[in-house]
Amino acid sequence: MNLSIFFEPLPEDTFGYPTDAKSVGGYIAPFLHTFPDWRQAEVVLIGLPEYRGAHSHQDVSYQGPNLIREQLYKLKKGTGSWLLMDLGNLLPGISLEDTYLRLKEVIEMVVDAGKFPILLGGSHDLTYGQFLGYEHLHKKIGVVLVDSQLDIEENPDQPQEESHLHRLLLHEPNYLFTFSQLGYQSYLTDNDTLAALEKLHFELFRVGQVRQQMKEMEPVIRQADMLSFDIAAIRHQDAPGQRQANPFGFTGEEACQLCWYAGQNDQLSSLGLYGYRPEFDQRSLTATTVATMAWYAIEGFYHRQRTLDFQSNHFLRFAVGFHDNPNKMLFYKNRHTEKWWMQVDDLSGQRSPLIVPCSYQDYLMAADGEVPNRWIQAQARM
Repeated sequence: MNLSIFFEPLPEDTFGYPTDAKSVGGYIAPFLHTFPDWRQAEVVLIGLPEYRGAHSHQDVSYQGPNLIREQLYKLKKGTGSWLLMDLGNLLPGISLEDTYLRLKEVIEMVVDAGKFPILLGGSHDLTYGQFLGYEHLHKKIGVVLVDSQLDIEENPDQPQEESHLHRLLLHEPNYLFTFSQLGYQSYLTDNDTLAALEKLHFELFRVGQVRQQMKEMEPVIRQADMLSFDIAAIRHQDAPGQRQANPFGFTGEEACQLCWYAGQNDQLSSLGLYGYRPEFDQRSLTATTVATMAWYAIEGFYHRQRTLDFQSNHFLRFAVGFHDNPNKMLFYKNRHTEKWWMQVDDLSGQRSPLIVPCSYQDYLMAADGEVPNRWIQAQARM
């Protein structure tokens, strides 16, 4: 299929000017006149000017993705080759559902080709279209959402941006293996909903928990195939360009740290940055924040190790024994990155062991005779 039929070119008066050779704009091939040969890229940018799933979408400026690009193109290139291409903006479908299916087809093609798409949205419900792009793989995947609340409303009168998580969790066929949400705020979240999701062995972290244990979030993100970030999780001071002004949430620096972890994740194959509302932005502050988040994700991508052969000499192997159990818990540590994994055996013996991301703290806990919570959660999902 020819991807170009789904996209509109970028405005030449904005993106056709000469750029600093050392800037991101100097290393990116944008869709201006001719659709770029995206198969030669490693990272592709995709704009999503779709807001029909949002509150008050009639008042939205559809230039959001372009405003983010303007700020991203000005930033200096990081390390690595930075083989980037900008495919332009996805043409919205006749209906919102058509846009989801259109995004699904694009994600399918780009992910199958081994490219890393960064989606510049668009309302947060487009996460559902991003998720649909993995259905054809016929395998279980991990999903991480970063948001200040759980978008799981069942009221059909509410916009899709408040109910898309409900559709994602109930989607058939079910190919969701792990689900984690980072940054929810207790006063925006229903306790019954939290309890129901925890019974399904999903991991939910309040914004305070993430802030206090930022390094512990790296293994959570490392188990994801796709990550969706709603900028509503960022405090208003750092990202005023959102519908709800919230004085609490992540700082811009913390948001960039999470995107750095996402970029480094060898398993992650798509990243969505959603929720930017330019009509509320002040002096392009939010566009700059989102552009910097994208920059850190790209920089993280070029720091990937691209090796997960746990039997190779890249990894150290540790076996932890328990005094009341003859079995041992196995841990693996990458010699170069110092990242940790642990082996989770299926106690029923019906399937092969899983090797899941963990932290050094999990190893220390096991060494002290306690079973890490990550092991328990993975065992329950098996």
